[in-house]
Amino acid sequence: MSHLRQLRDESDFDQLPDDVPVSANIADIEEKRGFSSYYVFVIEVKTKGNNRYMIFRRYSQFYNLHTKLEERYGAENKNSSFTCMLPTLPGKVYVGAKKEIAESRVPILNMYMKKLLSLPAWVLLDEDVRLFFYQSDFDSEQRPQGLRRLRPRTRRVKSMSPQEPGFDRLAAPRVEALFDFTASSKLELSFKKGDLIYLLSRINKDWFEGTRQDATGIFPCDFVSVIKDLPEEEDPINWLRCYYHDDNVSSIRDISVEEDLSSIPLFQELMELIRRGFERNDIALNYRDAEGDLIRLLSDEDVALMVMQGRSWPFQKNIFPWKLHVTREDDYSVYHPTESAVSTQTTTQPHS
Repeated sequence: MSHLRQLRDESDFDQLPDDVPVSANIADIEEKRGFSSYYVFVIEVKTKGNNRYMIFRRYSQFYNLHTKLEERYGAENKNSSFTCMLPTLPGKVYVGAKKEIAESRVPILNMYMKKLLSLPAWVLLDEDVRLFFYQSDFDSEQRPQGLRRLRPRTRRVKSMSPQEPGFDRLAAPRVEALFDFTASSKLELSFKKGDLIYLLSRINKDWFEGTRQDATGIFPCDFVSVIKDLPEEEDPINWLRCYYHDDNVSSIRDISVEEDLSSIPLFQELMELIRRGFERNDIALNYRDAEGDLIRLLSDEDVALMVMQGRSWPFQKNIFPWKLHVTREDDYSVYHPTESAVSTQTTTQPHS
Protein backbone atom coordinates (compact mmCIF):
# COMPACT_ATOMS: atom_id res chain seq x y z
CA MET A 1 0.00 0.00 0.00
CA SER A 2 1.47 3.35 -0.98
CA HIS A 3 1.88 6.20 1.48
CA LEU A 4 -0.76 8.45 -0.07
CA ARG A 5 -3.16 5.55 -0.56
CA GLN A 6 -2.94 4.76 3.12
CA LEU A 7 -3.88 8.35 3.96
CA ARG A 8 -6.87 8.22 1.64
CA ASP A 9 -8.09 5.03 3.27
CA GLU A 10 -7.89 6.46 6.77
CA SER A 11 -9.26 9.93 6.10
CA ASP A 12 -10.58 12.22 3.45
CA PHE A 13 -7.14 13.00 2.08
CA ASP A 14 -8.45 15.13 -0.79
CA GLN A 15 -9.89 17.62 1.71
CA LEU A 16 -6.54 18.24 3.40
CA PRO A 17 -4.80 21.55 2.58
CA ASP A 18 -1.92 21.45 0.09
CA ASP A 19 0.63 22.54 2.71
CA VAL A 20 0.18 19.38 4.80
CA PRO A 21 3.47 17.41 4.84
CA VAL A 22 3.26 13.91 3.36
CA SER A 23 6.93 12.86 3.50
CA ALA A 24 10.15 13.92 5.21
CA ASN A 25 13.70 12.59 4.96
CA ILE A 26 16.95 13.56 6.64
CA ALA A 27 19.38 14.90 4.06
CA ASP A 28 22.29 15.50 6.43
CA ILE A 29 23.39 16.34 9.95
CA GLU A 30 25.18 19.61 10.74
CA GLU A 31 27.11 20.79 13.76
CA LYS A 32 25.95 24.03 15.37
CA ARG A 33 27.69 25.99 18.09
CA GLY A 34 26.05 27.96 20.88
CA PHE A 35 27.18 27.71 24.50
CA SER A 36 28.12 24.19 23.50
CA SER A 37 28.22 22.28 20.23
CA TYR A 38 25.22 20.24 19.10
CA TYR A 39 23.93 18.61 15.93
CA VAL A 40 20.80 19.35 13.93
CA PHE A 41 19.09 17.19 11.35
CA VAL A 42 18.63 18.79 7.92
CA ILE A 43 15.24 17.52 6.76
CA GLU A 44 13.70 17.73 3.30
CA VAL A 45 9.91 18.05 3.61
CA LYS A 46 7.45 17.39 0.77
CA THR A 47 3.85 18.57 0.98
CA LYS A 48 0.60 17.34 -0.53
CA GLY A 49 0.83 20.22 -3.02
CA ASN A 50 4.27 18.94 -4.20
CA ASN A 51 6.17 21.78 -2.53
CA ARG A 52 9.63 20.95 -1.15
CA TYR A 53 11.67 22.80 1.45
CA MET A 54 14.32 22.26 4.13
CA ILE A 55 13.89 22.44 7.90
CA PHE A 56 16.48 22.11 10.67
CA ARG A 57 15.56 20.20 13.84
CA ARG A 58 17.37 19.02 16.93
CA TYR A 59 16.62 15.67 18.52
CA SER A 60 15.12 17.50 21.52
CA GLN A 61 12.46 18.94 19.18
CA PHE A 62 11.56 15.42 18.04
CA TYR A 63 11.36 14.38 21.69
CA ASN A 64 9.16 17.34 22.72
CA LEU A 65 6.77 16.72 19.81
CA HIS A 66 6.50 13.02 20.62
CA THR A 67 5.79 13.77 24.30
CA LYS A 68 2.88 16.07 23.36
CA LEU A 69 1.47 13.52 20.89
CA GLU A 70 1.66 10.77 23.51
CA GLU A 71 -0.33 12.94 25.93
CA ARG A 72 -3.03 13.68 23.35
CA TYR A 73 -3.28 10.56 21.21
CA GLY A 74 -1.37 7.80 22.98
CA ALA A 75 -3.10 4.48 23.64
CA GLU A 76 -2.90 5.16 27.40
CA ASN A 77 -5.07 8.27 27.09
CA LYS A 78 -8.47 7.21 28.45
CA ASN A 79 -10.00 10.70 28.22
CA SER A 80 -9.88 11.08 24.44
CA SER A 81 -11.66 9.26 21.64
CA PHE A 82 -8.85 10.25 19.26
CA THR A 83 -6.15 7.72 20.00
CA CYS A 84 -3.84 5.82 17.67
CA MET A 85 -0.70 3.71 17.65
CA LEU A 86 2.08 6.28 17.58
CA PRO A 87 5.50 5.33 16.16
CA THR A 88 8.35 4.63 18.56
CA LEU A 89 10.93 7.35 19.13
CA PRO A 90 14.45 6.38 20.28
CA GLY A 91 15.20 7.52 23.81
CA LYS A 92 17.69 10.15 24.91
CA VAL A 93 21.38 9.23 25.01
CA TYR A 94 23.64 10.92 27.55
CA VAL A 95 26.97 9.18 26.91
CA GLY A 96 28.94 9.02 23.67
CA ALA A 97 30.27 11.17 20.83
CA LYS A 98 27.60 13.64 19.68
CA LYS A 99 28.25 13.13 15.97
CA GLU A 100 28.11 9.34 16.22
CA ILE A 101 24.87 9.54 18.22
CA ALA A 102 23.32 11.84 15.62
CA GLU A 103 24.45 9.60 12.75
CA SER A 104 22.99 6.51 14.41
CA ARG A 105 19.64 8.25 14.83
CA VAL A 106 19.19 9.10 11.13
CA PRO A 107 17.55 5.83 9.93
CA ILE A 108 15.41 5.60 13.08
CA LEU A 109 14.17 9.20 12.80
CA ASN A 110 13.48 8.71 9.07
CA MET A 111 11.29 5.73 9.93
CA TYR A 112 9.65 7.71 12.75
CA MET A 113 8.67 10.55 10.38
CA LYS A 114 7.45 8.11 7.73
CA LYS A 115 5.12 6.39 10.19
CA LEU A 116 4.04 9.68 11.79
CA LEU A 117 2.99 11.13 8.42
CA SER A 118 1.03 7.95 7.68
CA LEU A 119 -1.28 8.50 10.65
CA PRO A 120 -4.90 9.74 10.30
CA ALA A 121 -5.55 13.27 9.07
CA TRP A 122 -6.41 14.63 12.51
CA VAL A 123 -2.82 13.89 13.57
CA LEU A 124 -1.43 15.61 10.46
CA LEU A 125 -3.56 18.67 11.26
CA ASP A 126 -2.40 18.78 14.89
CA GLU A 127 -0.96 22.22 15.62
CA ASP A 128 2.32 20.91 17.00
CA VAL A 129 2.81 18.52 14.07
CA ARG A 130 2.18 21.40 11.65
CA LEU A 131 4.64 23.63 13.51
CA PHE A 132 7.31 20.92 13.60
CA PHE A 133 7.27 20.47 9.81
CA TYR A 134 6.64 24.16 9.01
CA GLN A 135 9.51 26.08 7.42
CA SER A 136 10.06 28.98 9.80
CA ASP A 137 11.99 32.17 9.07
CA PHE A 138 14.91 30.58 10.93
CA ASP A 139 14.79 27.55 8.62
CA SER A 140 14.63 29.63 5.44
CA GLU A 141 17.68 31.66 6.54
CA GLN A 142 19.86 28.57 7.05
CA ARG A 143 22.35 27.45 4.40
CA PRO A 144 22.59 23.65 4.11
CA GLN A 145 26.24 22.69 3.77
CA GLY A 146 26.24 19.47 1.82
CA LEU A 147 23.08 17.33 1.78
CA ARG A 148 25.46 14.39 1.45
CA ARG A 149 22.72 11.78 1.83
CA LEU A 150 21.26 13.06 -1.41
CA ARG A 151 24.55 12.85 -3.28
CA PRO A 152 24.24 11.02 -6.60
CA ARG A 153 26.35 8.54 -8.52
CA THR A 154 24.51 8.25 -11.81
CA ARG A 155 23.64 10.57 -14.70
CA ARG A 156 20.29 10.51 -16.46
CA VAL A 157 19.12 13.28 -18.81
CA LYS A 158 21.64 15.21 -20.94
CA SER A 159 21.39 18.70 -22.46
CA MET A 160 23.52 20.81 -24.82
CA SER A 161 26.42 22.77 -23.31
CA PRO A 162 26.57 26.60 -23.73
CA GLN A 163 29.99 26.11 -25.36
CA GLU A 164 28.54 24.02 -28.20
CA PRO A 165 27.67 25.62 -31.57
CA GLY A 166 23.98 26.42 -31.96
CA PHE A 167 23.33 26.79 -28.23
CA ASP A 168 20.17 28.89 -27.64
CA ARG A 169 20.37 30.63 -24.24
CA LEU A 170 16.70 31.63 -24.23
CA ALA A 171 15.51 28.10 -24.96
CA ALA A 172 18.12 26.31 -22.86
CA PRO A 173 17.18 24.51 -19.62
CA ARG A 174 18.34 26.76 -16.79
CA VAL A 175 17.85 27.60 -13.12
CA GLU A 176 18.37 30.57 -10.82
CA ALA A 177 20.19 30.13 -7.50
CA LEU A 178 17.98 30.71 -4.46
CA PHE A 179 20.98 31.09 -2.15
CA ASP A 180 24.73 30.48 -2.02
CA PHE A 181 26.16 27.00 -2.47
CA THR A 182 29.81 26.22 -1.69
CA ALA A 183 31.24 23.12 -3.33
CA SER A 184 32.73 20.56 -0.95
CA SER A 185 34.50 18.58 -3.70
CA LYS A 186 35.80 19.02 -7.25
CA LEU A 187 32.63 17.41 -8.57
CA GLU A 188 30.37 20.18 -7.27
CA LEU A 189 29.59 23.65 -8.66
CA SER A 190 29.83 26.74 -6.44
CA PHE A 191 27.50 29.70 -7.01
CA LYS A 192 25.93 32.75 -5.37
CA LYS A 193 22.29 33.64 -4.82
CA GLY A 194 20.82 35.03 -8.06
CA ASP A 195 23.32 33.32 -10.36
CA LEU A 196 21.98 31.82 -13.59
CA ILE A 197 23.04 28.21 -14.16
CA TYR A 198 22.52 26.32 -17.41
CA LEU A 199 21.49 22.70 -16.90
CA LEU A 200 23.47 19.91 -18.54
CA SER A 201 21.88 16.84 -16.96
CA ARG A 202 19.59 15.56 -14.26
CA ILE A 203 21.66 13.35 -11.99
CA ASN A 204 18.73 12.03 -9.98
CA LYS A 205 15.63 13.49 -8.34
CA ASP A 206 17.74 15.60 -5.95
CA TRP A 207 20.78 16.73 -7.99
CA PHE A 208 21.45 18.60 -11.24
CA GLU A 209 24.60 19.01 -13.29
CA GLY A 210 25.10 22.50 -14.69
CA THR A 211 27.53 25.09 -15.96
CA ARG A 212 28.23 28.67 -14.97
CA GLN A 213 31.04 30.92 -16.26
CA ASP A 214 32.90 28.00 -17.84
CA ALA A 215 32.75 25.98 -14.60
CA THR A 216 30.81 22.71 -14.57
CA GLY A 217 29.64 20.59 -11.64
CA ILE A 218 26.75 19.06 -9.76
CA PHE A 219 24.54 20.81 -7.20
CA PRO A 220 21.38 20.04 -5.17
CA CYS A 221 17.99 20.93 -6.68
CA ASP A 222 16.83 22.52 -3.43
CA PHE A 223 19.32 25.37 -3.84
CA VAL A 224 17.81 26.62 -7.11
CA SER A 225 14.54 27.65 -8.77
CA VAL A 226 13.87 26.10 -12.18
CA ILE A 227 13.27 28.60 -14.98
CA LYS A 228 13.17 26.00 -17.77
CA ASP A 229 13.45 22.33 -16.86
CA LEU A 230 15.29 19.54 -18.67
CA PRO A 231 13.18 17.30 -20.93
CA GLU A 232 11.55 14.41 -19.12
CA GLU A 233 13.02 10.96 -19.54
CA GLU A 234 11.88 7.83 -17.80
CA ASP A 235 14.52 6.42 -15.49
CA PRO A 236 14.90 2.65 -15.45
CA ILE A 237 14.25 1.12 -12.03
CA ASN A 238 16.98 -1.14 -10.75
CA TRP A 239 16.43 -3.72 -8.03
CA LEU A 240 18.61 -4.98 -5.21
CA ARG A 241 17.77 -8.59 -4.33
CA CYS A 242 17.87 -9.38 -0.63
CA TYR A 243 17.57 -12.77 1.09
CA TYR A 244 16.30 -12.50 4.66
CA HIS A 245 17.28 -15.39 6.94
CA ASP A 246 15.24 -15.98 10.10
CA ASP A 247 15.17 -19.33 11.94
CA ASN A 248 14.57 -22.00 9.27
CA VAL A 249 12.92 -19.83 6.64
CA SER A 250 14.57 -17.65 4.01
CA SER A 251 12.48 -15.04 2.21
CA ILE A 252 13.35 -12.99 -0.87
CA ARG A 253 12.71 -9.26 -1.25
CA ASP A 254 13.62 -6.90 -4.11
CA ILE A 255 14.24 -3.25 -3.13
CA SER A 256 14.12 -0.52 -5.77
CA VAL A 257 17.27 1.62 -6.08
CA GLU A 258 17.88 4.75 -8.16
CA GLU A 259 21.58 4.04 -8.65
CA ASP A 260 23.31 2.61 -11.70
CA LEU A 261 24.03 -1.13 -11.62
CA SER A 262 27.79 -0.44 -11.64
CA SER A 263 27.74 1.87 -8.59
CA ILE A 264 29.41 0.99 -5.29
CA PRO A 265 27.39 2.10 -2.24
CA LEU A 266 28.84 3.15 1.08
CA PHE A 267 28.29 0.76 3.96
CA GLN A 268 26.17 3.19 6.00
CA GLU A 269 24.05 4.09 2.95
CA LEU A 270 23.42 0.39 2.34
CA MET A 271 22.47 -0.14 5.99
CA GLU A 272 19.98 2.75 5.90
CA LEU A 273 18.42 1.47 2.67
CA ILE A 274 17.91 -2.06 4.00
CA ARG A 275 16.68 -0.85 7.39
CA ARG A 276 14.03 1.21 5.63
CA GLY A 277 13.17 -1.64 3.28
CA PHE A 278 12.70 -4.17 6.07
CA GLU A 279 11.50 -1.63 8.67
CA ARG A 280 13.81 -2.92 11.38
CA ASN A 281 17.16 -1.83 12.79
CA ASP A 282 18.49 -5.02 14.40
CA ILE A 283 19.92 -6.43 11.18
CA ALA A 284 23.29 -7.37 9.73
CA LEU A 285 24.27 -7.37 6.06
CA ASN A 286 26.13 -10.28 4.47
CA TYR A 287 27.12 -11.75 1.10
CA ARG A 288 28.09 -15.24 -0.04
CA ASP A 289 31.69 -15.76 -1.07
CA ALA A 290 32.92 -18.12 -3.80
CA GLU A 291 32.74 -21.07 -1.37
CA GLY A 292 29.11 -20.30 -0.51
CA ASP A 293 29.81 -19.07 3.04
CA LEU A 294 28.10 -15.98 4.46
CA ILE A 295 30.48 -13.06 5.07
CA ARG A 296 29.31 -10.17 7.26
CA LEU A 297 29.74 -6.63 5.90
CA LEU A 298 31.31 -4.21 8.37
CA SER A 299 32.89 -1.43 6.30
CA ASP A 300 33.09 0.35 2.93
CA GLU A 301 35.99 -1.93 2.02
CA ASP A 302 33.83 -5.02 2.60
CA VAL A 303 31.10 -3.61 0.34
CA ALA A 304 33.62 -2.80 -2.40
CA LEU A 305 34.97 -6.37 -2.25
CA MET A 306 31.44 -7.79 -2.50
CA VAL A 307 30.65 -5.59 -5.53
CA MET A 308 33.92 -6.53 -7.22
CA GLN A 309 33.23 -10.25 -6.78
CA GLY A 310 29.62 -9.79 -7.89
CA ARG A 311 30.66 -8.39 -11.28
CA SER A 312 31.79 -11.84 -12.36
CA TRP A 313 28.49 -13.49 -11.44
CA PRO A 314 25.55 -14.03 -13.85
CA PHE A 315 22.98 -11.26 -13.63
CA GLN A 316 19.49 -10.36 -14.81
CA LYS A 317 18.39 -7.13 -16.44
CA ASN A 318 17.84 -4.27 -13.94
CA ILE A 319 19.00 -6.42 -11.00
CA PHE A 320 22.31 -5.75 -9.24
CA PRO A 321 24.71 -8.66 -9.87
CA TRP A 322 25.65 -8.80 -6.18
CA LYS A 323 23.05 -9.98 -3.67
CA LEU A 324 22.57 -9.17 0.01
CA HIS A 325 21.82 -11.69 2.71
CA VAL A 326 20.08 -10.02 5.65
CA THR A 327 20.21 -11.61 9.10
CA ARG A 328 19.44 -10.58 12.65
CA GLU A 329 22.30 -8.65 14.17
CA ASP A 330 22.66 -11.09 17.09
CA ASP A 331 22.23 -14.28 15.02
CA TYR A 332 25.64 -15.86 14.47
CA SER A 333 24.26 -19.31 13.75
CA VAL A 334 23.95 -18.39 10.04
CA TYR A 335 27.74 -18.51 9.79
CA HIS A 336 27.67 -22.17 10.88
CA PRO A 337 24.76 -23.65 8.89
CA THR A 338 23.38 -27.06 9.79
CA GLU A 339 22.85 -29.93 7.39
CA SER A 340 19.05 -29.42 7.40
CA ALA A 341 17.51 -27.95 4.28
CA VAL A 342 16.23 -24.39 4.36
CA SER A 343 12.83 -23.67 2.87
CA THR A 344 12.43 -20.57 0.70
CA GLN A 345 9.42 -18.43 0.00
CA THR A 346 9.22 -15.32 -2.16
CA THR A 347 7.58 -12.31 -0.43
CA THR A 348 8.18 -9.64 -3.06
CA GLN A 349 8.72 -10.21 -6.76
CA PRO A 350 8.08 -6.92 -8.63
CA HIS A 351 9.43 -8.06 -11.96
CA SER A 352 9.75 -11.14 -14.13
